[in-house]
Amino acid sequence: MQIGEVAARTELPLRTIRQYEDSGLVVPSAASPGGFPLYTDEDVSRLMVVRRMKPLGFTLDETRELLTAVDRLADDRPGTDTELDPGERAALVSRVRRYEQAAAERVAELRAQLTRAEEFAASLRARLTATPA
Repeated sequence: MQIGEVAARTELPLRTIRQYEDSGLVVPSAASPGGFPLYTDEDVSRLMVVRRMKPLGFTLDETRELLTAVDRLADDRPGTDTELDPGERAALVSRVRRYEQAAAERVAELRAQLTRAEEFAASLRARLTATPA
């Protein structure tokens, strides 16, 4: 699919997608005969990982590190040249697990902030209903 469709599916601006390309986070899988980048569903999934990590405060370098670990684990094929040794595999799994834990902690922090914000908004509504117009 072309970048416009990818932007619509991911709800990311074209400029942001291009920045992610320039930084190496996402590389289009193909090109059209005219040289335009073409994306696969896997490319879109990768962009969604980046999109989901951003509001949790992960940096682009952290995102790159996670994507690299996930890619290497996905390429692990026992009995082939891409087979990871057990120590490397364990290290990669540990790295991904740390990111999962960090994401869960950040989600909990955001939920707490949202609760405080909702309480604040409710207190303002209560004041408005108690005040004559």
